[in-house]
Amino acid sequence: MTRPEMPEPPVELPEGRIVHVHGTGEMFLRDTGGDGPPVLLLHGWMFQSDLNWFRTYEPLAQAGYRVLATDHRGHGRGLRPAEPFSLEGCAADAAALVRHLGCGPVTAVGYSMGGPISQLMARDHGDTVSGLVNCATAATWVEPRMRRLWKSMGALRLGLGLFPQGAWRAGLRAGGFPDSPATTWVASELSRGSSLDIAEAGRELGRFDSRAWARSLDKPAAVVVTSRDRGVPARRQHELADLLGAVRFEIPADHSAVIVNADEFSAVLLEAIGAVRADQRIAAAS
Repeated sequence: MTRPEMPEPPVELPEGRIVHVHGTGEMFLRDTGGDGPPVLLLHGWMFQSDLNWFRTYEPLAQAGYRVLATDHRGHGRGLRPAEPFSLEGCAADAAALVRHLGCGPVTAVGYSMGGPISQLMARDHGDTVSGLVNCATAATWVEPRMRRLWKSMGALRLGLGLFPQGAWRAGLRAGGFPDSPATTWVASELSRGSSLDIAEAGRELGRFDSRAWARSLDKPAAVVVTSRDRGVPARRQHELADLLGAVRFEIPADHSAVIVNADEFSAVLLEAIGAVRADQRIAAAS
């Protein structure tokens, strides 16, 4: 009898473990270890850490960083608290993890939804964040076109969650991705999340607006602009850079740049992190 294809990741991933954070719960953590400068990767909506960052872990680790990543509430192996999903709750979880590990403050790298979470970390838990790198994200998601897009995707995710892993594989095939070990793994990972929480996360994004307080964050910052982004318009990403007083970097790619344009994205991300760390050193010396 032929053994069915198993959901193995397409690349070797950093060590993963469950960490019990007192007062928060059991959190899933990827950690490359070492004593390099800590970088906390905060993933986007619907796609937990591994799906968002699997092609980014190694370039950052090879550059000498200690790379940390966790799944947000309702995503992947993330927490399943009784309270409704909130971006503030995700920020509090991430900050609690940093304090538990004793590795902070960290450079918080937020992609898409991870951007708002990193901004909330810097606002509400400033002791855990030394700098911000926001990628393919914005200060406001209340623009009608953006709200319609993210809410419709939330409804789609809720519907797909009612079906088994096979529905995800069928969806990937329809999108032009034939069955393979990689798509088997992706479908398996997508089936881990809580559909209700992820749908609510889409609605939360549609309500997020940091324009009234982003200027007050007072953290070294960089923004990686995905200039062909159909989900988060480039002008909104530039607006965020203006509010944060951030140095900006551009990559001519769509919202999926972190995966589809992974090599180019990782190179730009390393530049952005380097720029933030240089600003940190200048601030420390002054």
